Amino acid sequence: MPDTSASRRDVLKAALATGGAAALSACLEAVGDEPIPKGVDDPKTLPDRQFAWNDSLDRDEAGNVVLPEHHLFLYLTYDGEGGSDGTPTDADRERLTAALRTIERAYERSNRGVVFDLGYSPAYFDRFEASLPASVDLPPPQGLTPVDTPTLDEQDALLQLASDRSDALLAVEEALFADGGDGPETLNGVAVRGRLGDVFRIDDRRTGFIGPGLPAANQGVGGIPEDGPVPEAAPLFMGFKAGFAANQASEASVAVEDGPFAGGTTKHVARIRQQLDKWYTENSHKEMVKKLFSPQLAESGAVEGVGKNLGDDSGITGDIYEATDETADEFGVVGHAEKAARGNRDSEGNVRTLRRHVESTDNDNASLHFPSYQQAISEFEAVQEAMNGTDIVADNPEIDPRVKNGIFRYIFVENRGNFLIPPRSLRAFPTPTGADTA
Repeated sequence: MPDTSASRRDVLKAALATGGAAALSACLEAVGDEPIPKGVDDPKTLPDRQFAWNDSLDRDEAGNVVLPEHHLFLYLTYDGEGGSDGTPTDADRERLTAALRTIERAYERSNRGVVFDLGYSPAYFDRFEASLPASVDLPPPQGLTPVDTPTLDEQDALLQLASDRSDALLAVEEALFADGGDGPETLNGVAVRGRLGDVFRIDDRRTGFIGPGLPAANQGVGGIPEDGPVPEAAPLFMGFKAGFAANQASEASVAVEDGPFAGGTTKHVARIRQQLDKWYTENSHKEMVKKLFSPQLAESGAVEGVGKNLGDDSGITGDIYEATDETADEFGVVGHAEKAARGNRDSEGNVRTLRRHVESTDNDNASLHFPSYQQAISEFEAVQEAMNGTDIVADNPEIDPRVKNGIFRYIFVENRGNFLIPPRSLRAFPTPTGADTA
């Protein structure tokens, strides 16, 4: 019988972070012969929105989407027949299509199987003479805060895969990116019909995880006090829940509406180093709530423990985020969530972005991978501008860009990248016009 204890989850997480054939073997030993459900016979039957994971994922008792526990971010450079600076060939598109459909045949689209999306950067599209249509807002990445100078991720593509089974993610990597194209001939019992390594090389490999117990079990890294303060019930290192359903945009609302890429979306991904020594040593629970949510919620005692009592809503109402200036004046501190909400609502109060952030211990330091999906990158940039709180800092001498300004004292943006997630029908090396793709 496979080991289903928390220690098995630790093995799966550690193996994914290490990568390679030996790590895959360790995973397989941990899970024994526990099967992974297979995917569909015909991948064309899957939703055209390749980023539309939610209907396939679990929900908690409050109705919030439960993200898969393990995540693999592969930053990719085109390395096919067209040459690193050239345009992909039809043969490259056929190879990529076959590889992606292999994953979909091999694994169920679920927490217990594998979900994934593949996006392309502005740098990828620069190789073509034509420009992206006006319906796609995809500028090059840039620094977005006054306190960080991130490295800009300008690789050609980003493939993000997620599963409760890190052995599935490692198996995909081993089968489809094996050196020399001599990887396994089958993936979860399904014949491999194309290899990603024939058209891409991995420029950077990053891993993530989320879920109650995982941050606590993996807090022995830089950026977190040695006494292990992360609560066992917390799904994230800062000790609180996130991803409340009422505070997330729907997948339909973040989809591009017009043009050849209708049904796709844009994706911004930041990698954020966390320095939580001060977070846990300087702040009581009430002070944490003030800085992460809002002083008003802290004063009312609305957030108990890790916030499970909040159900499907963070509690940041319109009355709260519309009064952020007044709250800053009264308390001399402003909350991260209330600041962000000012920019994350449209004129009718609807949420503009869909976030799927996960923790990481890459480089032996606590960090956060922050993917955000929205119709246009400018929408994410507007949310970030509101989160910066520059206007609040200017009007309140007690608050500066780092201190008492939400959680900026504890987070440092190291990378930023922008990507277009095309609809499934155009995901194999799209051209800017959406023509001539497999």
